[in-house]
Order: sequence, then structure tokens, then C-alpha cells
Amino acid sequence: MGKCEVCGNEYDKAFTVTETSGESHTFDSFECAIHALAPECAHCGCRVVGHGVEHDGTVYCCANCAKHVGATALRDRV
Repeated sequence: MGKCEVCGNEYDKAFTVTETSGESHTFDSFECAIHALAPECAHCGCRVVGHGVEHDGTVYCCANCAKHVGATALRDRV
């Protein structure tokens, strides 16, 4: 039985995510995995679960958030 590193729940269906660096993390739900691993939008702070956009190495959830810091050339995927 694995123990979630975010909420501490011990769960028989816990899973492990191994990053390319080799670091491993154990979670009981995708919600906890997202909370721990998904990047955060530099403008609004939401977790970027989808593609998001990136400007000069900074991640945003959408082109609108990036526009607020002057990245006007970015477009959301349509």
C-alpha cells in the first residue's frame, strides 16, 4: 500500500510518477499529482494541466495571461 506524499492517504491503488531526473513521487490521485507536479501559471497562479503557452521560459495557462506581461505574439491553440 502506497502513501500519498501530498495528502498522506494510504491507498491500495496509489501510483508512482518518476521524473526524467529519476526522482519518484507517490500519489493516491491525479488531483494530488497535479497539485505537486503541474507548473503554475506565472500570471494567475492556476495549475497548467493542458498545453499552456511558454514565453522566454515562463509558463502561462493561456495566451491571455501571457499578454498581461507583454507577450503579445503568443496564441492559444485552436
